[in-house]
Amino acid sequence: MGLDVKYPLMFALALPGAFLMYLYFRRAGTVEKKVVGLLRSIVYLLIIFALAVPQLLLPVKTETVVFLADRSKSVEKSEEEILDWISEAVKGKKAEQKYAIASFANGTQMEGSLSGSGNIPEQFSGQLDQSETDIASGLQFASSLIPGGKGGRIVLLTDGNHTTGDALSAARLLKNRNLEIDYVPLKHVSLMDAAVTSLKVPPSLYEGEETSVSVTVSSNTAVNATIRLSVNDKDILRQKVNVKEGDNVFTFTHKAAEPGLAVYKAELVNAGDAHIENNSLHAVSTVKGTPRVLVVEGNTESPLPGILKGSGLVVDLLAPEKLPTALGGYLRYESIVFNNVSGHRVTEGQMELIEKAVREFGTGFVMTGGEDSFGLGGYFKTPIEKLLPVDMDIKGKNEMPSLGLVIVIDRSGSMSGNKFTLAKEAAARSVELLREEDTLGFIAFDDRPWVIVETAPMKNKKEVIKKIRSVSVGGGTNIYPSLEKAYEELRELKLQRKHIILLTDGQSATGGDYEKLIEDGKAKNITLSTVALGSDADRALLEDLAEMGSGRFYDVADASVIPSVLSRETVMTTRTYIEDNPFYPIIAPYPEWSSRFSKGVPQMNAYIAVTPKDRARVPVSSAKDDPVLAQWQYGLGSTLAFTSDVSGKWSGDWARWEGWPGFVNQLITASLPQFDSEPFSISVGKEEGNTVVSLASSSKDPLPIEAAVLSQKGEQIDANTKLVSPGKYQLVYPGKPGMYYLSTRQMQKNGVMKVYRTGFSVPYSEEFLLKGTNKEFLKELVSGNGGRELTDPKEAFRPLKYKPEDKQPISEYLLLVAFLVLVLEIFIRRLGISVFGRLLPKRKLQAESDLPSGGEAVFGRLAGAKERAERNRLAKAVELNAAENAKVVPKRKEPLTGVSTGKRDKVTVEQKHAVPKELTAEEKQDRMQRLLEAKKRRT
Repeated sequence: MGLDVKYPLMFALALPGAFLMYLYFRRAGTVEKKVVGLLRSIVYLLIIFALAVPQLLLPVKTETVVFLADRSKSVEKSEEEILDWISEAVKGKKAEQKYAIASFANGTQMEGSLSGSGNIPEQFSGQLDQSETDIASGLQFASSLIPGGKGGRIVLLTDGNHTTGDALSAARLLKNRNLEIDYVPLKHVSLMDAAVTSLKVPPSLYEGEETSVSVTVSSNTAVNATIRLSVNDKDILRQKVNVKEGDNVFTFTHKAAEPGLAVYKAELVNAGDAHIENNSLHAVSTVKGTPRVLVVEGNTESPLPGILKGSGLVVDLLAPEKLPTALGGYLRYESIVFNNVSGHRVTEGQMELIEKAVREFGTGFVMTGGEDSFGLGGYFKTPIEKLLPVDMDIKGKNEMPSLGLVIVIDRSGSMSGNKFTLAKEAAARSVELLREEDTLGFIAFDDRPWVIVETAPMKNKKEVIKKIRSVSVGGGTNIYPSLEKAYEELRELKLQRKHIILLTDGQSATGGDYEKLIEDGKAKNITLSTVALGSDADRALLEDLAEMGSGRFYDVADASVIPSVLSRETVMTTRTYIEDNPFYPIIAPYPEWSSRFSKGVPQMNAYIAVTPKDRARVPVSSAKDDPVLAQWQYGLGSTLAFTSDVSGKWSGDWARWEGWPGFVNQLITASLPQFDSEPFSISVGKEEGNTVVSLASSSKDPLPIEAAVLSQKGEQIDANTKLVSPGKYQLVYPGKPGMYYLSTRQMQKNGVMKVYRTGFSVPYSEEFLLKGTNKEFLKELVSGNGGRELTDPKEAFRPLKYKPEDKQPISEYLLLVAFLVLVLEIFIRRLGISVFGRLLPKRKLQAESDLPSGGEAVFGRLAGAKERAERNRLAKAVELNAAENAKVVPKRKEPLTGVSTGKRDKVTVEQKHAVPKELTAEEKQDRMQRLLEAKKRRT
């Protein structure tokens, strides 16, 4: 048994205490004061000792061993070997020894709880991310399984190739707890593997420049393979190569043909490879040249691509359905143009990628008008509306026709999950587009209709939206009764426009006379549009219903476009969003635009009504003060909205105007970003499991930068940006392998914002490289913890170097003793030390009371006689005192006059010569009784 002190510095408090007690004892004259000082010193020392938190170290017989198994990719074939080794080791343990089993890779997992017995599992059950080896987190987890204060041992079964975390620091922390670490080296299973370890391309190129692309391949055996190179997902080379054992460098040439961000990818195609994860790498180069523009068009062809090509721009033309699904697909372009594209043909995910490309990387965006654009295209409350300088809703317009809208949505079980959530959100957006005086009904159906919102003028939009969002899914699907209910709700209403939107993802259980129902509705001015969601919907029926109902049919594969469909239908129903009265636009005094109209302004036929946002500029507007052309800065990008079309149907004389090609070209070029050539050199590395992107600038100005990092999927990465030294910066984030895009902004001293965008690749984990067992690292890891390499499984339960001990704090006992001593000190200080002497007779009488009954009687008689004699003596004293008082003659009662001498106060004669009154027998008896009681109290 020993003693441990948790806070030894607390003993320093004894120094001022000793000084104060020294001063006290110098002045303490009596024994009583010295005793009090001694007791106070003891109390003070006990409190200081308690504050230091002393702990008794009591020996513990129980010993704990934790087996920590590596399950990363580099040793994935060793699981059976690990479990056999643990099973053999457990056979040699003693009864008082306990063990637990845990596994780790990029994370940790409990495989067997702490116990003294039990079966070894036949296989590991936990699911782990095998892409990294984090020995540090494994050691921390294993140490948490060993009871605090009790020694133990961790047996690490690994190949020693840690790829993340600081294992050495974790081992040093365990040393403070006297925990031992042993290791069992695992051997790699012999596998054939070849890996692409390096891909090098120049960071900056010019269009048409021929450059070299260097690919390094490392292999543990000679093999025939194929190298495939691609740029922006387009194959540029495919070549068979002979890969030798060791490092192989292959160099190819490529001509940079397309301006913009070029993402190179090198892939090694090799049959029978151990790890396909290490067979590819990315590299990024910025190709400078003619700006590249992506034009997205709807169903009809327009002259827009031809006009842009004629002005010297490089143009790619795509249908909405072929838009990229990765961020890199948009960063290739300097600007994106949506020319009369309906929102339901672009998924929510694609819109979000475009919004991030504009905001974070400065890509331009332009939307032109038409029957499928702006509000008519269903862009209300979408990411596209967010980046544009205009709102799709019309504010302050009261001349719209009266409208009645009933939304009928399938709530059957097949709609559960994201589909039904999006359908309700779409209905909520439609409510926001309507006016308070508009009529709305909402019916959800399964095997029968459920009226959620009664068809009536809206009084409270928030309450209506709350009801719609509260609906849950139900049972089967029966369309006809629900559609019949919707027509019944609208039939007799006196409204200018009446419309029904039907959305379902299934087949109706029963039929009905749809034709008669719809014809009767058309007679009451009711129209019908339908939405088929997913592959199980009855497309033929829904398409026929929309055609009979003079509405539109939507075949929706991606549920995320449902909100765009319903908002488009809501806007299309009013038709007043289209301003189709010919007019002459008004040109605002913005020099870059007004200079084009020095010879006059052509007439325009129509445009889509929108509302400009607060910070937007409106160079061209209508006579109704609606924007025809609006622009603003959104993040790093410039966006423009031209609310007329480019085909000539709406733009009228503008399309025949001689300055039309120049105006269209300026419309696009005004959105082009302004990037610096190459302000930074970039390098990528790893540090403690994090990705570290280093930026170095030739400028040594210590100016801060703002940086944004996004993944291929457009996910925003939370990166910590710091200035390392003048002109050098670092971005640190927990990045996974893959392609990333970087945008930087730096405000110069002259107030000019410098913008730069590029990309970088985080290579695969070193876990996928066949390196062999790292014994040198394992020896260093266990050197400070009394551990060693185990060759015999029975050594796992050998006696511990640091014997386990249980710590028992005693501070509370010390405080209790200090309290008792303090009570004793107060007792002596108040009553004096002599009180202990007066207590002795009582103890003597108490001892006498223990004598036999004969002795008790004798002492009782003696005590009674003594008390009677004392009472008689006092009575005689009282009588004698009374007799003497009777002889005194009373004097005059007048007060004496004169000046006081200062030695005594003035008194009256009556007070000085007063004769005591003679006492009665009762008064004598009472006085005697008080004298007896006073004597008893003194003794």
